[in-house]
Amino acid sequence: MVKYVIKRILLALFTCFIVLSIAYLLLCCLPITRRLDPNIGTRFAYYMDYVDNGFLVYTHEPVTYYGDLLEHIYQTATGTDYYFYQAPVFMRYWTWISGILTRWDWGTALFVEDGLPAMNVLLSRLPTTVSVNVISVFFSVPLGIGLGVLCALKKDSIFDNIVQVLIMVIIAIPSFVLISYCILLAYSTDWLPPYFQGNSIDTGRRIASYIIPVFILSIGSLCGYARFVRAELCEVLESDYLLLARTKGLTRRQAITRHAFRNAMVPVLPSVVSEFVAILGGSMILENLYQIEGVGRLYMDAFTAKDYSVLMADMSFYTVIGLLASIIVDLSYGFIDPRIRMGAKK
Repeated sequence: MVKYVIKRILLALFTCFIVLSIAYLLLCCLPITRRLDPNIGTRFAYYMDYVDNGFLVYTHEPVTYYGDLLEHIYQTATGTDYYFYQAPVFMRYWTWISGILTRWDWGTALFVEDGLPAMNVLLSRLPTTVSVNVISVFFSVPLGIGLGVLCALKKDSIFDNIVQVLIMVIIAIPSFVLISYCILLAYSTDWLPPYFQGNSIDTGRRIASYIIPVFILSIGSLCGYARFVRAELCEVLESDYLLLARTKGLTRRQAITRHAFRNAMVPVLPSVVSEFVAILGGSMILENLYQIEGVGRLYMDAFTAKDYSVLMADMSFYTVIGLLASIIVDLSYGFIDPRIRMGAKK
């Protein structure tokens, strides 16, 4: 088991390196926006920021081996010409990867948070995203599993049919549509804040601003868990070994709690981790529409502003979380079901 865990961690680190390297090389194909600001000092600082992050290079004489000239600025204070060119792709990649491996330097934010380290910008937004998502998982998991169990025990009843119809309707509604209706309702009624107020002085208003995002993130997961648990439990309840347990003298309640429920949870519980990762990725839409200063909104802000250092730091967060979740899901199968042994010899 230990060898399997070490092997999976090393494989995850290698995968993370490959994914982020490919993402950075593709990002380097995007052009640097030319600054047309008439203020020479502002333009010069703008390009020098890109130079510091390794995206541009400058010379004091025009050259051809760097390709097309991006900008020429004459500094009257020093009497020096600066010719800015887009740095070659592998030069930029080497600057980026060497900074991470040697100094844990992910670059500097240029526009999102001017002058701050990119990783610090990400970490400052992370608590808000985690708090919203953890609260939503706290509500969606027990309610979804409980509703699924109840529907399975009352299969084909009026209650089960009504719940299944409501679940299908909710799942069919796109998340951004549901978010938009909630925001419009908040604006028209003023019962809830129409935008996130995580830094509000008013504690009640700050807590109330969590209701809409938690509801939006929870409702889809709750419906998914309810359908999944109902399907798994209904299959187990109709299995032969459960009938055998009943013939041996167990009551229906004992057979369900000791055998059916535990076996039905084998594929359900690992999905909790993967669902949490899916919520983190899906909250990107919510954070932008509800103005939540989280990791998802940071990703879109960095991409729009072409703040590539922050964008790569944000992308690394999603990559690491996804790989970590896959490891935890695989390991959880071995703990939940003793018949599964990870890394055992054939």
